Amino acid sequence: MSGDLAYRRVLLKLSGEALMGDKGFGLDESVVDQIADELQEVYRLGVQLSVVIGGGNIVRGLAVAKQGMDRVTGDHMGMLATVINALALQDALERRKVVTRVQTAIEIKEVAESYIRRRAIRHLERGRVVIFGAGTGNPFFTTDSAAALRASEVKAEVLLKATKVTGIYSADPMKEPDAKLLPEVTYQQVLEQNLQFMDAAAISLCRENKIPIQLFDLAIKGNILRVLHGEKVGSCVRD
Repeated sequence: MSGDLAYRRVLLKLSGEALMGDKGFGLDESVVDQIADELQEVYRLGVQLSVVIGGGNIVRGLAVAKQGMDRVTGDHMGMLATVINALALQDALERRKVVTRVQTAIEIKEVAESYIRRRAIRHLERGRVVIFGAGTGNPFFTTDSAAALRASEVKAEVLLKATKVTGIYSADPMKEPDAKLLPEVTYQQVLEQNLQFMDAAAISLCRENKIPIQLFDLAIKGNILRVLHGEKVGSCVRD
């Protein structure tokens, strides 16, 4: 393992939307391959890597609930969408000789392991990438909350939130041209100023467990490695 790494055990949060690239729905194979290439480099460094993946490229529970569907049913559909994405990422990684396990918060034993904390930690210790699907397994909770929960459970040193934006801004840069990028921000500032890049439950859980959150643009090649090597990329949330 490289000696100049800032973090040795990390949890990466990927949005489902990140996997669809410029498509309006589903998976963009070139984007999945690009992500897998970068994670392969992380794997080769010996970093203990876990991933929580969203399902917004396929279905969002809240969105279908607004269309009249029962919210719990919609959230269960969203959980299944995250499992589809987890399997797609696993396949791309395994084709790159990256040993990977998918664990799900709802039991689908024919396609993935059920989530067991100690087993997940053992996988990490043995150098396997662990992809967590199905969120927390409960309706009404986002995959951001799942990422904060799993990061806390496996004792990750940082939560990496890979997005389509370059970092946290003082206001919506699409609406406010003068909005400023905030390289460093505290958990309290995020909650008080309602800087909506993660839900409040996820922020509070990371704060309670002293897990910094690093937000960066996934589309910029090499950003994950830059963060792991301690470079200032995007925005960091800590006390």
